[in-house]
Amino acid sequence: MNSKCTSLILTLVMLLMSSVVVAQSFTLKGRVTDEDGNALEFATVACAKQAKVTMTDLKGEFNMKLQSADSVEIRFSMVGYKTRTRVLRNPRTTQTLQIQMSPMQELSEVVITERRRQTTQMQEIDAKELKATPSASGNAVEELIQQQAGVSTHNELSSQYNVRGGSFDENSVYINNIEVYRPLLIRSGQQEGLSVINPDMVEKIGFSSGGFSAKYGDKMSSALDITYKRPKAFEATAMASLLGGSAYVGMSNKKFSMSHGLRYKTNRYLLGSLETTGEYRPNQLDYQSYITYKPNKRWSLDLLGNISENHYNFKPHDRETSFGTMQSTKSFKVYFDGQEKDIFRTLFGAASITRHISDSLSIKLLWSAFHTKEQEAYDIQGQYWLNDAQSAEQLGVGTYAEHARNYLTANVQSLKLMVNRKLKRHEIEGGLVVKWEHLKEQSREYEMRDSSGYSIPHTGNRLDLIYTLSSKNDMRSTRIEGYVQDVFRWHNGDNFFTLNYGVRFANWSFNKETLVSPRASLALVPAYNPDITYRLATGIYYQAPFYKEFRDTTAVGSITKVTLNKHIKSQRSFQIIGAMDYRFKMKDLPYKFSAEVYYKALSNLVPYNIQNVKTTYYGENLCSGYAAGLDLKLYGEFVPGTDSWISLSLMRTQQKMNGQWIPMPTDQRYALNLHFTDYFPGTTRWKMTLKLAYADGLPFGAPHRGITNQSFRAPAYKRADIGMSYLAYQPSESETKKYSIKRVWLGIDCLNLFGISNVNSYYWVTDVTNRQWAVPNYLTGRQINGKIIVEL
Repeated sequence: MNSKCTSLILTLVMLLMSSVVVAQSFTLKGRVTDEDGNALEFATVACAKQAKVTMTDLKGEFNMKLQSADSVEIRFSMVGYKTRTRVLRNPRTTQTLQIQMSPMQELSEVVITERRRQTTQMQEIDAKELKATPSASGNAVEELIQQQAGVSTHNELSSQYNVRGGSFDENSVYINNIEVYRPLLIRSGQQEGLSVINPDMVEKIGFSSGGFSAKYGDKMSSALDITYKRPKAFEATAMASLLGGSAYVGMSNKKFSMSHGLRYKTNRYLLGSLETTGEYRPNQLDYQSYITYKPNKRWSLDLLGNISENHYNFKPHDRETSFGTMQSTKSFKVYFDGQEKDIFRTLFGAASITRHISDSLSIKLLWSAFHTKEQEAYDIQGQYWLNDAQSAEQLGVGTYAEHARNYLTANVQSLKLMVNRKLKRHEIEGGLVVKWEHLKEQSREYEMRDSSGYSIPHTGNRLDLIYTLSSKNDMRSTRIEGYVQDVFRWHNGDNFFTLNYGVRFANWSFNKETLVSPRASLALVPAYNPDITYRLATGIYYQAPFYKEFRDTTAVGSITKVTLNKHIKSQRSFQIIGAMDYRFKMKDLPYKFSAEVYYKALSNLVPYNIQNVKTTYYGENLCSGYAAGLDLKLYGEFVPGTDSWISLSLMRTQQKMNGQWIPMPTDQRYALNLHFTDYFPGTTRWKMTLKLAYADGLPFGAPHRGITNQSFRAPAYKRADIGMSYLAYQPSESETKKYSIKRVWLGIDCLNLFGISNVNSYYWVTDVTNRQWAVPNYLTGRQINGKIIVEL
């Protein structure tokens, strides 16, 4: 009996102990939102005393197991929001919390340094500094992109940029899920004018320098994803400067919102600093409108429209350039006759209707149309002298004449169906696009050179032009594109994973080519340090030809004939990228360090030459190649309440043509960029922004000789711009209701602070010994720009 009683007592004791152990653990779950009730993804939920950390999912929900105690402290945090703490008293079984987080307030504005952790290859770039940044081109968004790691430019007048060895044409741009196009005949930064992106209307900027997801189109290098804002109340901004002006107005109610942006730009003042003097009369006008209507929570209608007209009128007078070394200095002088008149007129419209079947399922239908009509016309003659500046010896005397009558009309229409489904751990998205393209081109160009008494090329018995081109083409085609992708997020213990995988396909009626492009990226936030994110991405990317790539410019001697190559294939890039992000604080200020290493195996390449910003393709798949490099970036609040960063990029890119390895035209071996913002001591009314760029020069060679003879390299591109802004007026809280003006900013920018003469391209001159000299064409000099910004 005693033994039976003892066994019974022991069994009861063990049951009691096990029930106590079970009672000591509990499940904590809930949801984290912002002040508007929107789910906050990747918010950190932590119990420091128990070393337990988790993050919210796509719906802002979380779930974690903890040990019970008299009090359990839970901390909710996210960069850009005030940290919240909840203390649970003797928690048992299951506890549910609903947490609402408020944004930080700094300097009377919402300052958000990073809204969400980057777990894909698309990084979010803050748009709040666009107005204060000094700008020569007026294209603030593109200039911000040009300062990112892996991105480069060598022309402050241009909105175009190279990404990790790719050409200008390898970068896709989206506005509100619609791919946008740019003028095609542009050959210099002076002609470009305003880009399609209006910085006053931008809410979010997403940018990927490689390894981007399947939803983004058939480009090899980068994806820029712009989201225009829907104003929540009346707002307006007006800006005027020596380089142009802009106006923006937005308004809304519960169902309807609209915003309008008008921009005007003239480079006349800035172009006056070029070495070629003359009458510069460029002007660009751009109007955009974005309208949304939501009759109820299930339906929404969006309309987007853009009208842009760019005129570039130029009558050159003369030019004098000195170049060479201290021991051998040359003087080049030209007197001009003639003029250039260019017109680039573009129209863009889009409409979308969205049906929200439920909170987690939506279907969207988008229609868009793009039209461009471009005219490039010039007849310019120059009489030049090339002398040795030290001995006054005359090396070359001659005349050249350039003529062009280029006309292009392009129409692109597209119809796109998108489906988005959000589950607890998955975000599935798919799309199907049909595009109809019609391009009509008529071009006629020639160039004559008469150097030291004879025409080049010199045959002795006939007069030839050094270059002629004739083209007349009319092309219609249809493209069918589609994609499906999934963003899958899950926990494994306290490790947090994000997998973005998908596939893209495309078919083009012109060359009957069908493409399949699988892509995937994986991110890990390890349990041992939630401030670290590891990323790995890979995929196959195609550069689908569009006009310039399949325009076969076959040269026989000095005569170039243009045909459309129906056997052209899409260029291909296999990419693999490894990356790490580390978030940390120093002196209680947030910072983020990012590092990415990448390798791109390139095939079916269509070789090309670059002159200024004009890319001329061979029109045939002749090369293979590679690009490899390392991108580093340190981003943070170097000064409280401001955003600054420094980036360093190292790269090597080559292509193999006719068995010979040669640098790509965009082989920029290094690039260093600094963006620094600060306030004057003792006041927040004075604000300073400094931009520094130091980038390796690009390969170049004599014209009409092919890329295998690009044996020279231009000097490094070095530039410093500084801008200062003064908050001249801001009403107090008591005055806010009386006056509609919110702020008045006065600004002054010094562009090219150190007056560095950067080389843009070269003009080649032949002397009496048939030796060619590369005469540099320099970019803009030091200029002062004043501006005033009024916010309503």
